[in-house]
Amino acid sequence: MPHAPLRLAVACATLAAAATLAAPVAHAAPADDIRINEVVTTGSVDDSVELFNKGAAPVDISGWILKDDNKSSKFTVPAGTTLAPGAARAFDVHAAFGLGSSDKARLYLPDGGTLVDEYGWSAHSAPSWSRCPDGTGAFAKAPLTLGALNSCGSGGGTSPVAWPGGSAVATADGSNVFGEDLSGLYQEGAVLWGAQNSGKLWRLVRDGSGGWRPDTANGWSSGKSLRYPGGAGSPDSEAVTLTGAGAAGGAYVATERNGDASGTSRLSVLRYDVAGGTGGSLTAAKEWNLTASLPAVGSNLGFEAITWIPDATLVGAGLKDETTGAAYDPSRYGPHTGGVFLLGVEGTGAVHGYVLQDSGTATRVTTFASGMPGVMELQWEPQAARLWLVCDDTCGGEHRTMKIGSTGTFAPTAVHARPSGMPDLNNEGFAVAGAEECVGGTKPVYWADDSNTGGHALRRGTLSC
Repeated sequence: MPHAPLRLAVACATLAAAATLAAPVAHAAPADDIRINEVVTTGSVDDSVELFNKGAAPVDISGWILKDDNKSSKFTVPAGTTLAPGAARAFDVHAAFGLGSSDKARLYLPDGGTLVDEYGWSAHSAPSWSRCPDGTGAFAKAPLTLGALNSCGSGGGTSPVAWPGGSAVATADGSNVFGEDLSGLYQEGAVLWGAQNSGKLWRLVRDGSGGWRPDTANGWSSGKSLRYPGGAGSPDSEAVTLTGAGAAGGAYVATERNGDASGTSRLSVLRYDVAGGTGGSLTAAKEWNLTASLPAVGSNLGFEAITWIPDATLVGAGLKDETTGAAYDPSRYGPHTGGVFLLGVEGTGAVHGYVLQDSGTATRVTTFASGMPGVMELQWEPQAARLWLVCDDTCGGEHRTMKIGSTGTFAPTAVHARPSGMPDLNNEGFAVAGAEECVGGTKPVYWADDSNTGGHALRRGTLSC
């Protein structure tokens, strides 16, 4: 069991397949620094064991062995796997052995005989057995946060406070314009972009009464169907964002699977050129497939949220790069979009930050827990320099805000209930207006209801500036 103090930090992974990562240099460090940190035996993800480095130096754990309570069981950590200080890595072990309701997770050095750490339980995880604090504390039932800091305490231990804006909420679309499955939102001035799960992207313009309607120009009147690079497939589009270049730089869509192969996870970010063209479909100019770099989740429990934060903002706030253990340095990654994309996973509630390089490779630079069972939307609000994390009716429409704290990772700043005038809707989209729309101390915000309750998918509220 652990003895040394923990220095909180963020999760680390060595990206593979289409997402690649330059691994940090490993230094000699005692095996005692590596601990089993989280165990999942049932639920939305496959049986998994997470390891955590509670020490002060990187540790190469290539060839280390995980077992259950059966001596013949064996999962070998892949070659080239290094854990940075304060970093975590989750391993899907179900193909090697199953974790039962009364079982153990055991960690050995590559010799297979030197026991490093173990944890035993007498009931299935619900949904996770997690150390609190990470790497040093006792195990307890907690929300699933594989690959991220553990969520200690119910819902992060914080009760929601009142919505920081008006209580009234109104519909912001016509009757049955979109139907079900309207998900992610992103406002760009006089345009509201919307991602629909059926593989469709919408460009919405103001309707003159505080709401939005489909743009009728350039083939956007019914939304545009999305395709993977090459023109095939039907991406399950869950969220959309733009970079500092605006629409001229392309729309970035987060997807969790190909609708033509809906039983298989495909956690990708796709870039679409949306500034021109009049056709009814869009073919992705580039895909960053990040599936191999993340813990396995169900095919309908993958990426649900995406937002982009400029490099200058992250450097100024002191973001810590999990690949190096040092301050984030954008120049290390060559040509990219000038920022980091944060992606929220429904099945784990974790948020992962990637640099998407122009070459088509990707580097994960930060990971943290949302503190919610699932994160359905992310929005960076430049005016307040804060990150919004939104949950749907799974957790009563809870909204959280985070900022980069003293440890160099995102830390909670507030937990808010939904506006009192809004029912507990299946809101999977959230957009915040820019500072230029502040009037009388408030500005508009918008939600997308995946269920199209009452024939309306969009709703409008206010937020204090």
